[in-house]
Amino acid sequence: MLKNAPAFSSFSVQDLSRAKSFYGQTLGLEVTEARMTDAVSILTLRLAGGGRVLLYPKPDHTPAVFTVLNFPVQSVEKAVDALLERGVRPEVYREGPVHTDEKGISRGDGPTIAWFKDPDGNILSVVEGPPPA
Repeated sequence: MLKNAPAFSSFSVQDLSRAKSFYGQTLGLEVTEARMTDAVSILTLRLAGGGRVLLYPKPDHTPAVFTVLNFPVQSVEKAVDALLERGVRPEVYREGPVHTDEKGISRGDGPTIAWFKDPDGNILSVVEGPPPA
């Protein structure tokens, strides 16, 4: 039924202007803003490969407790270094089922991956290797 529907993902943010700066300037994604109503705008993130993610403002935004967006990279180590240079701090996990090193990189139990948060607390990751087929 939905096989040919051009699906997209979406998640909320508290502050659209701050999200636009973070995703566009800090992460370097193509970001466009569109008015939905006189009072509400949304952002569209254009991802490599043609994917889209919509970000919408939500005054009572609560960040997800799971990863909302993964970025496949050739080297997580280099990606984390680049994020650090841009002021983005990786999440360091010492408790629970996943553990990271001091740079926030998890190695060995699954793919090499590092998590970080956007300014509104949404969890993102850089993961080594190509996206799953």
